[in-house]
Amino acid sequence: MDKSTATPRILVVTPEVTFLPTGMAPASGTISARAGGLGDICAAHIHMLIELGVDVHLAMPNYRNLFKANAKRVAGIDFHKHRQALPESRLHLAEDRSFYYYPRLFLSTDWENIRIALNFQREVINRIIPEVRPDLIHCYDWMTGLIPPMARSLGIRCLFTMYRMDSPQLLMSTIEDRGIDVASFWHHCFFSRMPVNYQETRETNPIEILTSGLFASHLAHTLSQTYLDTVTDERNNHVGGWLKVELQNKRTAGCLHAVAPAPDASFNPATDRTLMRPYGPDTHFAAKLHNKLYIQELVHLPMDSAAPLCFWPTRLDAARPGSRLMADMLPEVLERYREQRLQIVFVADGDLQEQMRALIRRRHLEERAAVCDFDARLYRLAYAGAEFVLMPLYLDPCALPCRIGQRYGALPVGHDAGAIHDCVEDLRPQDNCGSGFLFKHFDAAGFFWALDQAMAFFQQPCAVRASQVRRIMAQSLVRFAPEETARQMVDLYNRALERPLLDRNDPDALSQIAA
Repeated sequence: MDKSTATPRILVVTPEVTFLPTGMAPASGTISARAGGLGDICAAHIHMLIELGVDVHLAMPNYRNLFKANAKRVAGIDFHKHRQALPESRLHLAEDRSFYYYPRLFLSTDWENIRIALNFQREVINRIIPEVRPDLIHCYDWMTGLIPPMARSLGIRCLFTMYRMDSPQLLMSTIEDRGIDVASFWHHCFFSRMPVNYQETRETNPIEILTSGLFASHLAHTLSQTYLDTVTDERNNHVGGWLKVELQNKRTAGCLHAVAPAPDASFNPATDRTLMRPYGPDTHFAAKLHNKLYIQELVHLPMDSAAPLCFWPTRLDAARPGSRLMADMLPEVLERYREQRLQIVFVADGDLQEQMRALIRRRHLEERAAVCDFDARLYRLAYAGAEFVLMPLYLDPCALPCRIGQRYGALPVGHDAGAIHDCVEDLRPQDNCGSGFLFKHFDAAGFFWALDQAMAFFQQPCAVRASQVRRIMAQSLVRFAPEETARQMVDLYNRALERPLLDRNDPDALSQIAA
């Protein structure tokens, strides 16, 4: 068969995915390894490709302990149903003891995660790519940064998704000690300084891992236009060094784009079977109260339908300014809104998790706040029961929880920057517009200002609140529909491949993704 007319084979390489589509592999519904929003994005992209009938394969680490733990949690999740059954397994688990017994995902740039990243990429380079023989490799984040240089050396096209802007630096000798033959593709990597030759460079000149992935990829993309504008702007220092230079070069060359994600189709309160009571825009008010009581009971908070419930949906990482801001402010937030009996539910892993639990115990705040490990079912229930989603993140690259929150009638309270700026507008009930509460100055005073606006809205008459939430939910189902994201992603795949992704032009294919 002429390869130019055959359906392209795509290999997705990712360190995390929220869950796999039913039918992709035996027990695929139990394959869940999520450190943050990237796992949700990967799952949505994989779903899209399967719905389009693309020959898609997935490579990820075999987190045995995580998969076993998650197998018990995901029962009842309303997984997206796919029209096409896949006759063979498309899942390729990288095998190495370093992630067999890994207790949880943090994906920071400490040595343990760097070691896991190298072992993962070694398996992909040495075993999975020769086995799959893809036409295009879609890589996600810094933990796959060596794949694009290797792919370019083999003439394989590569699409690279930017999420965390961390770029660890490693010597070629260190990488080669993990079993990766960098000598075969070193000239496609990005180094801290201009290399002289392989011998001189091997022990003295580190490779910038994330920058190498960006540099060697044929096409790259971020998940927010505002985020892309910010990190490439000369006036700020959110990203520095050679990474910023290469981002600017890639964008100038027309090879760096922004495609905003849409929530997976299963995130729909009308069809989400994990909820105590499903609901739509017209039935949300009473149903959300039932779901609130249910999640309060599950996390051992007082069952109080009149108390405003806030949901923290993102990782509690000390390296993130937003997490530190929340940890510093938690006692004052709960004291400030004591009369309203405000409650906060955290469904999030991270290295600040135990610190938050200790703070809650020390201040005797157990009846006002609960910190829970990430759990797919609890995560969905929290959206359904909460009035507000807390997103005081300094420069969020994705803001998917803001989009999901609007679908579930949980209005975002966030920092007006990055991806949050793209999907949330200040709520103005008198003008019947807006969808959340934003603050522009990233500090405690700014966050309190936005919270005050949210609490003032909560004190509005029920009819006013219900009208605005109904409008926001209905608009979000249209505004954040998967179809437009699918069109933009297909365009990226077409450009990365330099030929059509699909064998035939099916005008209904994209619209069926949202069905």
